[in-house]
Amino acid sequence: MSYQILPYRFERFDDEVFMSNEVGEYLYLPSDDFGKFVNHELKPDSDSYNTLKSKQIISDNNTEDVLEMLSIKYRTKKHFLTQFTSLHMIVVSLRCNSNCSYCQVSKKDINDLNFDMDKETAKNVVDKIFESPSPNIKIEFQGGEPLLNFEIIKFIIEKAEWKNIFKKKNLEFVICTNLTLMDEKMLKWLKGHKVYISTSIDGPIELHDKNRPLYNSEHSYEEVVGKINLTRKYLGNDSVSALMTTTSFSLGNFPSIIETYRELGFNSIFLRSLNPYGFAKRDKHFLAYPIEKFLENYKQGLDYIINLNLQGIYFAEDFATILLSRILTPFSTGFVDLQSPAGIAIAGVIYDYDGDVYVSDEGRMLASVGDKKFRIGNVKDNSYQEIFNGDYLHSLLEYSVAESLPQCSTCAYLPYCGADPVRNYNEQGDLIGHRPTSEICKKNMGVIKHLLSLLKKNDSNLNRIFWSWILRKPIEE
Repeated sequence: MSYQILPYRFERFDDEVFMSNEVGEYLYLPSDDFGKFVNHELKPDSDSYNTLKSKQIISDNNTEDVLEMLSIKYRTKKHFLTQFTSLHMIVVSLRCNSNCSYCQVSKKDINDLNFDMDKETAKNVVDKIFESPSPNIKIEFQGGEPLLNFEIIKFIIEKAEWKNIFKKKNLEFVICTNLTLMDEKMLKWLKGHKVYISTSIDGPIELHDKNRPLYNSEHSYEEVVGKINLTRKYLGNDSVSALMTTTSFSLGNFPSIIETYRELGFNSIFLRSLNPYGFAKRDKHFLAYPIEKFLENYKQGLDYIINLNLQGIYFAEDFATILLSRILTPFSTGFVDLQSPAGIAIAGVIYDYDGDVYVSDEGRMLASVGDKKFRIGNVKDNSYQEIFNGDYLHSLLEYSVAESLPQCSTCAYLPYCGADPVRNYNEQGDLIGHRPTSEICKKNMGVIKHLLSLLKKNDSNLNRIFWSWILRKPIEE
């Protein structure tokens, strides 16, 4: 019986071939069967034939129906494109009271008010935000340290809530802060609004204080922990999330970092590698590390977290959860770093304190050291259409479609990954980038392959853990 071969990608291993279709459904095929498959010699009664058919890589009848099903799944995977920009980051101040070793922007002196956003700029930012067609709007306040300009935060929140009476969008707010300046007066005001707090915890006290000292003190850990507890008291236990950044000092310490998060009442952690921007790029000689070292530590950290879950303790690793969602479900994720086209501007955008608009936070970071390549306009000088539908943004997005980029287009793991022209430009001086020498490609590929190797074991306990992460519920629920 003849069959038609539908689009697929593959990677050869010693005795088998990994195959994936356009929507990320995958299988491992014995090498001998793969040879028969490509030569149209696979027997209809074989297990490999039936598996390939179930994954919609081959079709022996009603091909039009199979293609229609694939197209529905593909539209689901790319659904994020229908909502356009939902994440709007606002830099309300470049001033900062921290002196982080890996600071990614050029922070300004704590007393220099020239780098605070003013009300006129803030008003223009909110007006632009509510021109977005997305039904979901998340406004995220960044810095510097945003709490140094808390009055503008309040102004933006109140103006956004007023506009939303008429726009009726799903609106929420996030303040990305080191929390050290948070006080009860601020929290009492924030309690009446839908505001979440995102902070940074790099690990145990010695490691956190080494990575994230304050401008006037080397000891920030105990102050941050105290403010986490105070914030939870007013805004609720789920009101605070935290991120960690892996420096060279973090390597070998992932178990203690994970335990610190557990002790602080968090039920997940994002084991995040160092981004090559700002001080992290300038001081990479003592902060950075080979990406292979990060992957080695990441796998050890993931094993540690899996063992916690096997003991009945619910705790997730967030990067793995995002990738597992992309591998095991038909849905897109909101993680802009793994989207194709890239999430730059069309999923998330950032407004600097002076009204300049950049395609991503990383694009803004480059501007802070003099390179404004990723600036797409200013809220005071340009219309919404000029900023978000201009030729320049279109040209940048052309370099962010992984399906058309060298090596990405034929990569078996493309459905789970994405393209980031900003990172490519910063790391390699080219919007397209060179995959064999790309650090971000090595990291993403390493984690994806590791997760697939764990899934391949088909261990029922492991599978239950992974699904509990995707569903954000302990196994017993």
